[in-house]
Amino acid sequence: MAQDKPPQDLMHYEAMAQDALRGVVKAALKRAAAPGGLPGEHHFYITFKTKAPGVSGPPEVLGKYPDEMTIILQHQYWDLAPGETFFTVTLKFGGQPKRLSIPYAAVVRFFDPYVQFGLQFEPPEAFDLAEEGEDFDHEDEAAPAAEAGEPEAKVVSLDQFRKK
Repeated sequence: MAQDKPPQDLMHYEAMAQDALRGVVKAALKRAAAPGGLPGEHHFYITFKTKAPGVSGPPEVLGKYPDEMTIILQHQYWDLAPGETFFTVTLKFGGQPKRLSIPYAAVVRFFDPYVQFGLQFEPPEAFDLAEEGEDFDHEDEAAPAAEAGEPEAKVVSLDQFRKK
């Protein structure tokens, strides 16, 4: 019996699922931007591709993170403005306020450690991933690194964030 090729997904369901789950990030940011800010002890770790189309910020900040950068929205963030396709926020780097603009499509991980909720996304296809073999140190007071060696998931995986 001949093996048939699997059918081609002309609907692009994976991309639609990724976009829908990025809507969770947008909704969480809208809630954080509302009067009163983040409720309770909620806070967010947001990792994004710094070279993704539409990412903007001070070159001296983005230049330190040639692949990915993780920002924390907890106590010291200002002017959080979630839009339809991107969000902007002011954070302190080296004690100085700096404005970042990040498209939701550039976000590769979202994590709220208070409730152990996280999402991992497939990086956008519009730009190259980190160059092979390079390992960057992402330590910074306002943007600590995501854990090195995390597997890239093809589909959004919540398993790594579930309580065991």
